[in-house]
Amino acid sequence: MSNTLRAVIFGPMRLPFLILTPACVMLGAATAAWSGSELKLYYLALTFAGALAAHISVNALNEYDDCKSGLDFNTQRTPFSGGSGTLPQSPDKAHVALITGLCSLVVTAIVGLYFLSIRGLWLLPVGLVGLVIIVVYTKWITKNAVFCLVAPGLGFGPLMVMGTDFALSGSYSWTSFVASLVPFFLVSNLLLLNQFPDVEADRGVGRHHFPIAIGREASVRLYVLFLAGAYLAVIFGYISGCLPLAGFLALGSLIIAVPTVKGIARFAEDMDSLIPYMGRNVVVIILTPVLLAIGLFISS
Repeated sequence: MSNTLRAVIFGPMRLPFLILTPACVMLGAATAAWSGSELKLYYLALTFAGALAAHISVNALNEYDDCKSGLDFNTQRTPFSGGSGTLPQSPDKAHVALITGLCSLVVTAIVGLYFLSIRGLWLLPVGLVGLVIIVVYTKWITKNAVFCLVAPGLGFGPLMVMGTDFALSGSYSWTSFVASLVPFFLVSNLLLLNQFPDVEADRGVGRHHFPIAIGREASVRLYVLFLAGAYLAVIFGYISGCLPLAGFLALGSLIIAVPTVKGIARFAEDMDSLIPYMGRNVVVIILTPVLLAIGLFISS
């Protein structure tokens, strides 16, 4: 395999960002364990494979569409936004990213059908909504500010966490729903902040997200609101009995989150200075659900 072909296969997958998937699957497994379900490693491995394939699919299809629309040729890339930069270097190989995305989508669908056969039709709504989000995300969802904000969080939060819990336990629970709100708010914030450097380029291809609609400074307030939502979900979960006391471990990421918010607010219009805080934001997004999962496992 040539270096170019290897690059256009693995580049659009955005491998460094796939770490988000095990964090969310881990949280779903933890909610199932805390609810008393026996964790079968085969089911867990298969669930993880399907979730990872879904993440790869949405990444690869996004890179393909952004290359075809011309967006990737005008984006100011950062380590956390603007795509992998692979396809602009080899635009004639864009179809490879499309194939990668579609093959990964098929893998996700096959895993979903397997669990549908053993767990029943209640898994169908989660699976169908997830597949639809993957397919229409770049072409349609990114053109509506509200959908663009909540779709990523919905995919990695309620769909992935509750879907994992259901695949492992055979039922939905309030614990998995409340826990899923943590990645819902945080992953929505991840995409929201990562849109800051792309405002001008995204506007040029017809995208419409909140940093375009209301500006970066106003979007910082939305970021703070969603960040608070993640931590309030943990507190509400404990008060309502859906989460154990050890779930408060998730609040430990506040040590990073608070100075991150201050930096984002200060440098909302200064992209070079904002980049370190985009990195810290990623740490918060990964660390918080992992800490919550650890708290649930400790209490199981």
